[in-house]
Amino acid sequence: MEFGFTEEQQEVKELARKILSEQVNAERLAVYDEYQAPRFDEVLWRQLVNAGLPGVAVEQRYGGMGFGFMELALIIEEVGRSIAPVPVISYCVSALLPIQRFASETMKETVLPAAVAGELLLTAALSEHLNEDPVDPLAVTARVEGDALVLSGTKTAVPFAAQAQGILLAARTDAGVAVVLLDPKSPGVHLNELQVTSFEPQCELVLEAVRVPAGDIISRNDGARIMQWLAERTTASICVHQLGAADCAMRMAASYTSERKQFDVPIATFQAVGHRMADCYVDIECLRLTSFQAVSLLDSDVNATTEVQIAKIWAGDTGHRVSYATQHVHGGTGIDRDYPLWRYCLWLRQNEMTLGCSAVHLARLGNRLAAGEALFT
Repeated sequence: MEFGFTEEQQEVKELARKILSEQVNAERLAVYDEYQAPRFDEVLWRQLVNAGLPGVAVEQRYGGMGFGFMELALIIEEVGRSIAPVPVISYCVSALLPIQRFASETMKETVLPAAVAGELLLTAALSEHLNEDPVDPLAVTARVEGDALVLSGTKTAVPFAAQAQGILLAARTDAGVAVVLLDPKSPGVHLNELQVTSFEPQCELVLEAVRVPAGDIISRNDGARIMQWLAERTTASICVHQLGAADCAMRMAASYTSERKQFDVPIATFQAVGHRMADCYVDIECLRLTSFQAVSLLDSDVNATTEVQIAKIWAGDTGHRVSYATQHVHGGTGIDRDYPLWRYCLWLRQNEMTLGCSAVHLARLGNRLAAGEALFT
């Protein structure tokens, strides 16, 4: 049995790495530091769209490449490796995939070709204040008005909301959970800009009696199932992004310690430095294994709740340990704003905080194992 990536998958990954390595560098990233400009490189995004990469997991009849979640994850890893200022997870995973899977054929034919062509930017609102579970929305409610839904409430930390033409979100109804594709220009929609660790453009989304027509409703009552499907793939994607960022930070540190000398010898030869870098390598390879195990199962539509939970734990812990270790071996250079490592450390911590406390996830996994719920998938 072949456990490696196929030739086509390798080609997708190499194409993404080629474009991103050529177009993303410290100088281009510096223009977004400290919120000088919205962290969205529209020129780079257009190049990725022209190469067909954002639509890699969209069916060919809608203009995509017709591949799956595995190929998309390989692209996300390269985006993490370059920490490119593009909305790959919020757009490709959190918005396009559930629309393709659960929306009506009319919505698919209207939205997907335009989105794949780069004419329509989509995102998803998954976070609420004091609620970490996107499957169970509490802060946004929906009431029925004819064949439409009227939404009220607040979502927070919505990535690229100010740039998007459509926002996928869930709302609590009397009969369950509804999922809609919201037009952010609808009356009653207010976007309040937020400042986050990674400088990614995010907004608080405030809804005041916003009417969503029937054609923009993906599900009226069965949204919990959709949001579970979406949340697991979004979480796995953040883990893969964390893998790319951590791997690049480790290689940056390995290169630096091989050139930096004390007592006329490279500090990489010092036992303490070698041990720290070896620990980073082990962490990253474990994250690679757990993340792609989850991605592989999700790509095959196999239950992967346990595997996603394990990947989430490794992603948080790996980001935490690698950010500290790479800063440590760099000495003062690691926090120098003229040196690129600090941006990677910000993203590692941003992803860690987005995923949530690993200790809490570990306790939840332990409880599931004790109850016999996580022994087999």
